[in-house]
Amino acid sequence: MSERKTIPPATAPEAPGSAPALPEEALRIAAGYAFAGPALDLGALVWGGECRADAQIRVPLSMLNRHGLVAGATGTGKTKTLQLIAEQLSAQGVPVFLADIKGDLSGISAPGEPGPRVEARARDVHQQWRATGFPAEFYALGGIGQGIPVRATVTSFGPLLLSKVLGLNQTQEQSLQLIFHYADTKGLELIDLKDLRAVVAFLTSDEGKQELKSIGGLSTATAGVILRSLTAFEAQGTSGFFGEPEFDTAELLRTTEDGRGVVSVLELAAVQDRPTLFSTFLMWLLADLFHDLPEVGDIDRPGLVFFLDEAHLLFDDASKAFLDSITQTVRLIRSKGVGVFFVTQTPKDVPGEVLAQLGNRVQHALRAFTPDDQKALKATVKTFPDSPYDLEEVLTGLGIGEAVVTVLSERGAPTPVAVTRLRAPESLMGPVPEAELERAVRASAAYGRYAQAVDRESAYERLAERPAGAKGPDEMRAATRAPKDAGGRREPREGHEEREGREERDSLVEQVAGSGVFKSLARSLGTQIGREITRSLFGTARRRRR
Repeated sequence: MSERKTIPPATAPEAPGSAPALPEEALRIAAGYAFAGPALDLGALVWGGECRADAQIRVPLSMLNRHGLVAGATGTGKTKTLQLIAEQLSAQGVPVFLADIKGDLSGISAPGEPGPRVEARARDVHQQWRATGFPAEFYALGGIGQGIPVRATVTSFGPLLLSKVLGLNQTQEQSLQLIFHYADTKGLELIDLKDLRAVVAFLTSDEGKQELKSIGGLSTATAGVILRSLTAFEAQGTSGFFGEPEFDTAELLRTTEDGRGVVSVLELAAVQDRPTLFSTFLMWLLADLFHDLPEVGDIDRPGLVFFLDEAHLLFDDASKAFLDSITQTVRLIRSKGVGVFFVTQTPKDVPGEVLAQLGNRVQHALRAFTPDDQKALKATVKTFPDSPYDLEEVLTGLGIGEAVVTVLSERGAPTPVAVTRLRAPESLMGPVPEAELERAVRASAAYGRYAQAVDRESAYERLAERPAGAKGPDEMRAATRAPKDAGGRREPREGHEEREGREERDSLVEQVAGSGVFKSLARSLGTQIGREITRSLFGTARRRRR
């Protein structure tokens, strides 16, 4: 790592660049960002083609749970903007979640490297730049790539999100919801994909025809389509994403002993060829947080800020139910102290109902090379408040690391539109070496909780081991009960299979008590007792933390 270095801000100019010498319109803009409470420093105002360092552009910390949008064409600096905001949130004690699509955000854990460009930017915006690394944890979906494995059970993932991943149409999505309901009511745990495949296969078999009829509204043909979709999905090597130990999203809410927020980086470079999968998994993480967090109302700082990169992938070909669920989640999760920032190329990538809830905007440069580009540019300009700038001209002329900014003031009102030269991140702008990343992953306490996958008895095993002639889970349970004695009482008989299962479970609990596996098992046992699964906005299974 490079030696830490501090770059002091340049001496404030007397004139003509000092704030008192600003034109009236520029002074009005600068006044709109003079907040009394804690705030993050984004950069300095650009007016008349010059950077006016005395006019600092900021965003109130208390408004970061009002959500936001970071947009711009490829190569305009969106990733560095995420890094800049994430660093300051961590320093203020706010945990952050980052989706790392390109694999270049791991550098947030290491001090940055000073150089001529960093020094020039620091002088331009009056930034006291100091090379600093921030506390970070690194995760990977299903353990594909470098990171602590993140898995979800199929039951927890739910039918709406899974339908999105499988590419099902609306009718098939509704049918999948019926299948999940059947599994819930029959006590068939859907831990991994083979569990769901086993339930669908059973319902389409001769033995399961009567069970299929009892569901109502589910045709054999539709069930067959779902089964084929599951098989094709598994053939893509996706089975590792579903299973146990299931990731506890409370891991994302941690702070360090010195009070800094932990930056959780989900490494997605290894699965970037499966964008629908990883974008939907991000939504599962958010939905799971929504289940568990309490209502907090208006607070002085968010409990977590969540960045959804490549946000357009969430909305492409999404069903109405899925879009409605996203809209409701974004609307309601604010009151639980979570801020969500969507990161994409243009605001038109985000549905209007969602865009209307994003109070903080950082818009990098847009291109206007084609008629479609020009249409997107005009649409973007219309999403901003009235401004003294010619935004069509400004947005096509912004340099790298410059953006058009408007945020919510401490009163909740939009600030004036400000063309901003952004500060330089203080952490490493690029990935850390692979060997260093691997050491960090294995040194994490969370690695021991999630590294080893566990495959315990669930729907697949129960349906595979049902007694001959049993036509469904109800008959299977009845057939495996202990016989009654002469007095009509059940004999406490334990068969070979039950004994093996008990011994296996006892051994498992002894080995992993207190781990992520144990938490998954405890949640599952709670599900079996009474089948009190309720499903939320996304149809994900709600469960209490243990």
